[in-house]
Amino acid sequence: MDAFYTSVEQLDNPQLKGKPIVVGGNKKRGVVAAASYEARKYGISSAMSSVIAKNKCKDLIFVKPRFERYKEISQKIKNVFHQYTNLVEPLSLDEAFLDVTEISNESLLASDIAYDIRSQIFQKLGLTSSAGISINKFVAKMATEVNKPDGQKTIHPLNVDSFLDSLPIENFFGIGRVTAKKMKNLGVYFGYDLRKLDLSFLIKNFGKTGDYFYQIIRSQYDNPVNPNRRRKSVGTETTFRHNITSDTFIIEELKLISKVLESRMIKSNKKGKTLTIKIKYDDFKQQTRSRTLDHYIYTKNDFYPIIEDLIYSEKINKPVRLLGISISNFLDETKKNQEKIQLEFKF
Repeated sequence: MDAFYTSVEQLDNPQLKGKPIVVGGNKKRGVVAAASYEARKYGISSAMSSVIAKNKCKDLIFVKPRFERYKEISQKIKNVFHQYTNLVEPLSLDEAFLDVTEISNESLLASDIAYDIRSQIFQKLGLTSSAGISINKFVAKMATEVNKPDGQKTIHPLNVDSFLDSLPIENFFGIGRVTAKKMKNLGVYFGYDLRKLDLSFLIKNFGKTGDYFYQIIRSQYDNPVNPNRRRKSVGTETTFRHNITSDTFIIEELKLISKVLESRMIKSNKKGKTLTIKIKYDDFKQQTRSRTLDHYIYTKNDFYPIIEDLIYSEKINKPVRLLGISISNFLDETKKNQEKIQLEFKF
């Protein structure tokens, strides 16, 4: 979807159409969750400080996020996808992979399917979207960026190598700013440069990820569309208006965050074994502290004592700007059903 959150806000409030808007908080410690294309022209992007965003555009409009509304629209979009294939792997509320290798109407080309889906989304919801079509998830993802917004791009099998060779390395899906800088220090500026490196060199410099880089540039990475992809964690976090330094304040904030996490765990019907605390300091350096248990947890009474242990395990010597808690390593649905069957059998 094109600028999904902000596009939904402009859809629901026509007065916002054509104006630079962001979804996020406009306070001193606020962060931009999403930016409209009008805002992006000023260099505003997601994860940017709200203060910096406002300095870039004095007419910038801030809108509070409405995630329930975004989820509602997202479900309608997924309903359109499932008219064509059940092989749908959501990446987020506004993005998904679709495998259309085998569909009921085999006379349609993949590019035709993408166009039909985009047309249906616009007709039914009034929102624009973009699509990338190619031989695997990685290349399709890269192709999606070519004709945004409201466009699509097909990379034919015979043109995949030349397409990847010409891409700047920082545009590769899965290569962040730090890795891109390291690659450039090694003389890798484009896909063509990456293709010249052998596997041993990549593993030596990038560890296991080096194998991934070696495979994606050669279209060897075996990662089929997975319609049963499961959520790996449930979490929540808070960015504070002012940095906090007192242990007492940190504990009180973690209590509040724990209540929200408990609510989300119950709503998602999940239980997990691994508890993680995320701490971001005033210098934006980040630390995580985790513990994996021998039993499953989901209520505040279960996990809050562990949170205190993790916090007190190592003294916090710097001001804190963000705290977060997440639970992962979920109880497998198959195990749940087996336990239920065993319980019912006993009775």
